[in-house]
Amino acid sequence: MGSPSFFSPYRHGFVRVATAVPKVKLADPAANAQAILALAREAHAAGVAVVVFPELGLTGYTIDDLLQQEALLDAVEAAIATLTEASAGLAPMIVVGGPLRDGGRLYNTAIVIQGGKVLGVVPKSFLPNYREFYERRWFTPGAGVTGKTLTLAGQVVPFGTDILFRGEGVAPFTVGVEICEDVWTPTPPSTAQALAGAEILLNLSASNITIGKSETRRLLCASQSSRMIAAYVYSAAGAGESSTDLAWDGHVDIHEMGALLAETPRFSTGPAWTFADVDVQRIRQERMRVGSFGDAMALTPPSTPFQIVPFAFDAPEGDLALARPIERFPFTPSDPAKLRENCYEAYNIQVQGLARRLEASGLKALVIGISGGLDSTQALLVAAKAMDQLGLPRTNILAYTLPGFATSDRTKSNAWALMRAMGVTAAELDIRPAATQMLKDLDHPFGRGEAVYDVTFENVQAGLRTDYLFRLANHNAALVVGTGDLSELALGWCTYGVGDHMSHYNPNCGAAKTLIQHLIRFVAHSGDVDAETTALLEDILATEISPELVPGEAVQATESFVGPYALQDFNLYYMTRYGMAPSKIAFLAWSAWHDADQGGWPVGLPDNARRAYDLPEIKRWLELFLKRFFANQFKRSAVPNGPKISSGGALSPRGDWRMPSDVTAEAWLAELHANVAI
Repeated sequence: MGSPSFFSPYRHGFVRVATAVPKVKLADPAANAQAILALAREAHAAGVAVVVFPELGLTGYTIDDLLQQEALLDAVEAAIATLTEASAGLAPMIVVGGPLRDGGRLYNTAIVIQGGKVLGVVPKSFLPNYREFYERRWFTPGAGVTGKTLTLAGQVVPFGTDILFRGEGVAPFTVGVEICEDVWTPTPPSTAQALAGAEILLNLSASNITIGKSETRRLLCASQSSRMIAAYVYSAAGAGESSTDLAWDGHVDIHEMGALLAETPRFSTGPAWTFADVDVQRIRQERMRVGSFGDAMALTPPSTPFQIVPFAFDAPEGDLALARPIERFPFTPSDPAKLRENCYEAYNIQVQGLARRLEASGLKALVIGISGGLDSTQALLVAAKAMDQLGLPRTNILAYTLPGFATSDRTKSNAWALMRAMGVTAAELDIRPAATQMLKDLDHPFGRGEAVYDVTFENVQAGLRTDYLFRLANHNAALVVGTGDLSELALGWCTYGVGDHMSHYNPNCGAAKTLIQHLIRFVAHSGDVDAETTALLEDILATEISPELVPGEAVQATESFVGPYALQDFNLYYMTRYGMAPSKIAFLAWSAWHDADQGGWPVGLPDNARRAYDLPEIKRWLELFLKRFFANQFKRSAVPNGPKISSGGALSPRGDWRMPSDVTAEAWLAELHANVAI
């Protein structure tokens, strides 16, 4: 087969996995095999690589002593032969549950089938025999069963708990299998499987339902996927199981590194299934980054080495829509409850950081420049709250608006209104006379009356503002509060040294521009400010982002220079947090942004911000991001202190990000141009 297209998840290290619950027919393996095949064919049509079915799905879990009937066990083996033969025309690896005999013992097993072959059989290690469970009456525990074989469907196949299954092809992956109770134990077999290299962990389960049990199962699956830095794919028994003494909800879900990717509604009366694209490449990257995972691998080698069973998986050709949620704004989730919790934590991280720094300094006052824009607004909100927390008057915040040659009436008015609303000591310091004198001293054309607005003209203003703030801090025994954010630092959109690059402490340094907007919105609607201040904050949010350094009729729009912050924050997150290749970032950005009508948007985002980006736009702005990111490391190597806020990372050389200042972006740009052809 050919290679998947750029618009296929398989091209970018994703593997499509599915979990399915057929409607079981008790003690009828032949009928159950057909029900399994029907869903397996649907999975094949959807481009799935791996599909897992429930525990004892070939017979039903609730048949009790019938599990030891010869007629039934013979029928199970015949059903496995049927599935094996039919699998020759199907791409996915099919994992089904059934009772199998070996040497006078009966095991509860997972049978792995693909491409006309039984790849192997994994027995259940731990058998529950408490409360409603009675498995030791029928089965032998699989723990310790290694290096054995079984004959199934006319084939001699590996049998034991020491087997991993490796799919080979354009998107290679390794699968480990465990059964129900195994994950409820202190030492799940999937732990050893993950440490041996399995990125995708499957659980065939029966698991009856009682009140609250579904949440416990989700926690187990999420926790195991998080601790093992893996995907965890779970399928539980559902429709058709006996209701003599128990009930069954058909709980299926897919987790990756703690995050829920997909699940189906429970208590279906018929078959149900779902699938998601697991980012195997991201799992490998994260394992490489988390050194303690590698340490655990070295310290806890399996008592018996795993045997790897390879199989060929040919990913489907052509386009394939990504089947997993991708947030447009990775720093600001679209789920309202999560966004509210994130903003609460981010805001209080900023407040706690600034309060602690002021307390440690022994000083009692803060100096801050207020522009009427987003960043200084958020920094002032944080400063006011920090003063409240320390029991100091807000008048100890010395806030200045420092108008320059292009300061608009709107932003200046908003700056004054904000300072008054916060109850701080407010003042205005016009930098234009000093800037004009400096430009004259530099023999700059503007100093001679010429309308030349170059980088020197801009940075004289930016530098003077910060210079004044530092001298005001000296004069008033205060600390200068920084206002620049994470996005500006990533793009180098800050004046180095004595400019907005520098401060005594910067509470915004770990907050991306897209997060800053929601933090302001969070405070505006928190109930901590009055209606007039809420309206003011909303007006600040609606103001176009601009440095306001160049005079003229048109607004000097920042995003026309550095790109849309929505896309650049997306690029920043996936490059620095996960080390993804530019082409993969472009694919993810296209998946998230190409259709404005698909997917969720964060609460409060204005309608005019809910737009789409096509692949040429995404590529153009990603190229600019790479160039600016690599060219401006020298600024990040000399940033002031400030707190890390998001799991997406920070750019301090003392924290998340270390990089030489003179490295080139050529390898990243070459990868982008080679693999995103438009």
